[in-house]
Amino acid sequence: MALRRADRDLPGLTVLALLMTGPRHTYEMHRMMIDTHKDFVTGLPRSMYHSVERLLRDEHIVVADTVRDGSRPERIVYALTDTGRAELMARVRRLLETPDPDATLLVAGLSFVACLPPAEAAAALRARRDALAERCTELERVLAETPVPRVLLLEVEYELGRTASERDWLGTIVADLDSGQLDWPEDVAELAALAGPGPEAPLS
Repeated sequence: MALRRADRDLPGLTVLALLMTGPRHTYEMHRMMIDTHKDFVTGLPRSMYHSVERLLRDEHIVVADTVRDGSRPERIVYALTDTGRAELMARVRRLLETPDPDATLLVAGLSFVACLPPAEAAAALRARRDALAERCTELERVLAETPVPRVLLLEVEYELGRTASERDWLGTIVADLDSGQLDWPEDVAELAALAGPGPEAPLS
């Protein structure tokens, strides 16, 4: 399965994930992306504002309110819609289950994996692990059947090592999910507590 262009919109994904914990304004979301080290979101703050416009257009988010903190200008507060929540979960699921040369996509998916129920997260990671296992088998075949000096296939060895390492790590995470050993937020309220204060709390 190939990722869609929208799946690669990591600022948009992050906006949806932050709004899953409750309504927020753009300045607050911007600060949270920085404070929680969402380094996979580049081009801030412009990329975030562009993503907000696209999410509004697609009705994944709506304007919920406007707030004013003291002498600061009014800020628009956005909220997640039901379609936005479904889109968020679908994007996270695809990022987790679909191997891609751009490793930041997996980093982003893992960052928001708790947006999915544990069983769905495990299924997505299991699908990725199985796809990587097939890729390892293919790379091993290339190394075994290509009659050239080893030095000409070092990049294949590297790719095999990288892919096998990710496959094995995913196996441990899937096992922890299946056994219940990986802690998981029980509800959105717990996610909100982890994400930080809502728009009613002024930012310093």
